[in-house]
Amino acid sequence: MNNLALFAQAIVALSIVIVWVFRFDNIIKEFKQYGLSDLTRTMVGSAKISLATLLVAGIWYPSLVLIPALLMAFLMISAQYFHFKVKNPLQKRMPSLLLLLLCLFIAAVSLNIIV
Repeated sequence: MNNLALFAQAIVALSIVIVWVFRFDNIIKEFKQYGLSDLTRTMVGSAKISLATLLVAGIWYPSLVLIPALLMAFLMISAQYFHFKVKNPLQKRMPSLLLLLLCLFIAAVSLNIIV
C-alpha cells in the first residue's frame, strides 16, 4: 500500500482519538449546538473510535481499510452537514473537511484508483 495512504490512516485515527477522548468537552457542546441527543453522540463516537481502530489495524491488514475509510468519510460528510446547518465558520468546518478528503484518498488508494 502507498506510504502516503498509511500516513493518512494514522493521521485520521490519531485525530479521531484526540478529538473524541481528549477534547470531549467540545464534542458535548457541538452536539448540543446541533440539537443531537446524547445517544446519537455516543453512537457516533463509538463508530468513529471503532473505525479509527480499524484504520490503524489496516496498516498491517490492508483488506480492512476500504469500508472503514468510506464509513468515516460518510461521518465527515455528516459533520459538514451539521456545521452548515448551524452556520459555523469555515474555521470550524476545516477539520472534518480535511479528514473527509483524507478518508477519500485512503479509499481511492485501497481501490487502486490512486497508486
